[in-house]
Amino acid sequence: MSDVRQRVGAPAIQDDATARLPYQLPASPDVSSDVIVPDLLDDDGDDRIWVPQSEHVSFRPLLLSTSNGYYVNLLRVRRSGVLSRHRHAGPVHAHVLRGRWHYLEHDWVAETGTYAYESPGEVHTLIVPDDVTEMITLFHVTGGLVYVDPYGAPIGYEDAHTKLASARQHYADCGLGADYVDRFVR
Repeated sequence: MSDVRQRVGAPAIQDDATARLPYQLPASPDVSSDVIVPDLLDDDGDDRIWVPQSEHVSFRPLLLSTSNGYYVNLLRVRRSGVLSRHRHAGPVHAHVLRGRWHYLEHDWVAETGTYAYESPGEVHTLIVPDDVTEMITLFHVTGGLVYVDPYGAPIGYEDAHTKLASARQHYADCGLGADYVDRFVR
């Protein structure tokens, strides 16, 4: 006898005739459409989808939730060094897809395959090590980031709205069209 107990509503493999029927009721008109982004790490893709933030740093928007105050993006860094010191207004989830990075304020290292949760209010300084030529991390950022000097004085700000404005301008300038970013906005 198996120790696995079936819970009501818990996912389980089903083989009956109705299991493969799609949901039969109309979709709610209040639900936004899904966002599907194929080929996240396609190196042969159109590099214009990456929005430059500086010479060696760019982001690729995946979801810009201006209505809920969060964004999900890929951050790509193509040079070692200090990237930024910042404070989080909300929680951050990170998943390293390529490369490695760490924070000056912590003793852990985020390597390919690592997941990290960062608490609201935390301040840290992101470093890409000397032997890393490219780092790509998926970040889910709730609220904004306040860029600060070593003593906490604000020197910059970023959130879903500033990301959207930056992406809209970049896509207009590079020929994809300002409305290209609309596919990521919810």
